[in-house]
Amino acid sequence: MREQRLSVRRASAVKRTKTIKVNYLARVEGEGALDVRVRGGRVTEARLRIFEPPRFFEAFLRGRRFTEAPDITARICGICPVAYQMSAVAAMEDVCGVQVEEPVRLLRRLLYCGEWMESHALHIYLLHAPDFLGYESAIHLARDHPEVVQRGLRLKKAGNDLMALLGGREVHPITVRVGGFYHVPVRADLARVAEQLKWARDAALETVRWAGTLPFPDYEHDYEFVALRHPTEYPIIEGRLVSTRGLDIPVRDYDTHFVEEHIPHSNALHSRLRVRGAYLVGPLARYNLNFDRLPAAVQQAAREGGLGPVCRNPFQSIVVRSVEVLYACEEALRLIDLYQPPQRPFVEVRPRAGTGYGCTEAPRGILYHRYTIDGNGVITEAKIVPPTAQNQKAMEEDLRAFVAPRIDLDHATLAWQCEQAIRNYDPCISCATHFLTLRVDRE
Repeated sequence: MREQRLSVRRASAVKRTKTIKVNYLARVEGEGALDVRVRGGRVTEARLRIFEPPRFFEAFLRGRRFTEAPDITARICGICPVAYQMSAVAAMEDVCGVQVEEPVRLLRRLLYCGEWMESHALHIYLLHAPDFLGYESAIHLARDHPEVVQRGLRLKKAGNDLMALLGGREVHPITVRVGGFYHVPVRADLARVAEQLKWARDAALETVRWAGTLPFPDYEHDYEFVALRHPTEYPIIEGRLVSTRGLDIPVRDYDTHFVEEHIPHSNALHSRLRVRGAYLVGPLARYNLNFDRLPAAVQQAAREGGLGPVCRNPFQSIVVRSVEVLYACEEALRLIDLYQPPQRPFVEVRPRAGTGYGCTEAPRGILYHRYTIDGNGVITEAKIVPPTAQNQKAMEEDLRAFVAPRIDLDHATLAWQCEQAIRNYDPCISCATHFLTLRVDRE
């Protein structure tokens, strides 16, 4: 009898049309919504709607001096301004034929470690962890687990303090310039933050072990992962673009292999690989393509968190981010130990006409910049492709696959799980919406 009732219920579900609407996604950066439509037991549509207004940064850059790009693009994001600065200076130094000295390169990497720490800690503790523990928000989580939220806030502060020391301030740093830095610290300055980073390293290891105990849905997706790959380092500020399906190209060939498309339901562009379609960037991609570049101690911590060299469960991205926080702490301490102030904080850069390309690993994935400048150093064309825009197509495909076996769940539960699936990506919707073709019909 029970089996008959279940059979009738399943048959009824197959005939139904179900629409899941999440009008405002909570605990993501920016404003977006989700629509999923199920007909005849099959998911026919999954749309991540982004309705924030366009921000026109690419247009703002046209007509400005090439030296202004790092400071202007840093304003695109208050969470990962360093990523925008680093991709901008890489592209400008590429077009001008400049290579910075090694101490300057390492100092940039150190600054970027601070950004990984603060951005990942924010996502892990304040945006993502409440999903797994059944809380509406980090504020509700803090009522029962204050020590967990306090650890996350202190980890974030350690990253912010490192950014403030090297960048002049923790939001929209002001010391980075084309050719190097306007100002560099002395060794004593870094020694002071090193003590804080040692605490952060212990807290990050604790975070990996804690995140590994969270309840993860039994779900995997066959992504094509795309990330930078460096000959010797876990990638942050440079490398070749590689994928798990054979892509291996220099950054300057990005536009040959990737394309952006306008989508009617979104203000953001959708990126795809020209020959294969959706792909995934971000911590999961970096980890899967560069596990062998992690120090042995960090690899061991990843295993203690329940990970192997490959992870295809997007819900476990919270563990991968924890591993990257640990790596950022280890790398920052290593770089501080090596640090010798450069003889010159920057090299003079003379503009030359041409096009330059830059790509670095923002906390959420590869961030591509391309600029064309004239002989006077004036920007005539700019293209910026943030990680969230690259992941949008993968997010929608992921949602279709995730919802299909769960359509019998009640509406509230399914909507909650869909939101959680989106937060796996840590989308920064504000960063994804800075381009829109404006059409005005006039009679």
